[in-house]
Amino acid sequence: MPAISLGLVAVPMAMAVAMALQICVFADDMAVDQWPQWRGPTGQGISNTAEPPIEWAEDKNVAWKVALPGKGHSTPIVWGQRVFVTAAIPVGDAQPPVYDQAEGSHDNAPVTHHYEFAVICLSRADGKEQWRTTVAKVFPHEGGHVSGSLASQSPVTDGERVYAFFGSRGLHCLDFEGKLVWTKDLGQMHTHHAHGEGASPILAAGNVVVNWDHEKQSFIVAIDKATGVEKWRTNRDEPTSWSTPLLIEHKGQQQIIVNASTRIRAYNPKTGEEIWQCGGMSRNVIASPLFADGVVFAGSSYDTRAMVAIQIEGAKGDVTGTAQVLWERNKRTPYVPSPLLYKGTLYTLGHYQAILSCIDPKTGEDTTGPFRLPGIQNFYASPVAAAGRIYLSDLNGATMVLQHSENPSPIGVNQLDDAFSATPVLVGKDLFLRGERHLYRIREAEQGS
Repeated sequence: MPAISLGLVAVPMAMAVAMALQICVFADDMAVDQWPQWRGPTGQGISNTAEPPIEWAEDKNVAWKVALPGKGHSTPIVWGQRVFVTAAIPVGDAQPPVYDQAEGSHDNAPVTHHYEFAVICLSRADGKEQWRTTVAKVFPHEGGHVSGSLASQSPVTDGERVYAFFGSRGLHCLDFEGKLVWTKDLGQMHTHHAHGEGASPILAAGNVVVNWDHEKQSFIVAIDKATGVEKWRTNRDEPTSWSTPLLIEHKGQQQIIVNASTRIRAYNPKTGEEIWQCGGMSRNVIASPLFADGVVFAGSSYDTRAMVAIQIEGAKGDVTGTAQVLWERNKRTPYVPSPLLYKGTLYTLGHYQAILSCIDPKTGEDTTGPFRLPGIQNFYASPVAAAGRIYLSDLNGATMVLQHSENPSPIGVNQLDDAFSATPVLVGKDLFLRGERHLYRIREAEQGS
């Protein structure tokens, strides 16, 4: 049911009671779950507590829908009553497009405007904007890929502050009232064919960790989340990648895992020291890694197909081709959407396509399928899961809800008037979908409303 602002208008007692009950239910939702970073609490696209809807449309189960300024493919994050989202907002008159002939390609989106890079806080209850803070205003040096955006990195929060990363436009820390606490300039990124930036930051060992892979000196860096002071930096022998790091813990020890073209690498989050590495990926790595039961899973799909499972117990140095690599796979591996490991099944989407593979994480072999998914098409958004269901959003505004089982079956396809590159968000009984033009809060309407 669309949210309605009542202002100071008196309402009947029955309606007031119903509204109070809804507020109580909403408060329970907030106590149960948060979505503090890209792909949720663990960074792997799973909520163990959410119960999102399975049916919606523009006129069904849309609690609210708000227009967003500018363009951004970053995923919203949710903490309590706040929804944070980033955007790149064009301002001023258009100028002649800028092309970099050395780095350019036919896929480039020419830069024609100055942009305001903004962090926006919305009310989870009704979608109203609480504040908007512009952290940078620049004419970008690269336009990015035509299918991308200048605000593709998702923010992250620790429940007290929000950390928004705009790549070449800086890393910014804001409090929950929108006040800028500190800013860190990490330089200018030069991406492969000027295709743009995309890896999101994570929190680890009291720091904000950013992976900075590009066509010059690549590095991974940790910035103290309280002060903005650099704590450590480790250079990387990598070309451009777009993979978000993953923080894992095994037997009380944490590692930061980064998937990239030359090597999959693990780092000590306290020092930045490399722990182990493994080769085998393709060029242009985008998909982020997964972790479960002591095993890291990483995949890519561009000029070649590749996916590996690496046992981290005892992993030191270069483990390529050793017994640490439990299996390798060279078919139907992930490209843009990251894989999903849910209830014992490893799900991957084919290269841009609506072809779903179901893989045994112990062997790397298909358990069933593959399946061509009806009613949906090309994907950039990564799959997410909750309540025994998989949620898959495509570039044409459709989201398939898939029943997790030995033979997964579609529950339905829900169409909205937008296009989805951002990964869905599952919190409590809510589903948040960030489109090219709007942010939706999907929630099953209460009976009688």
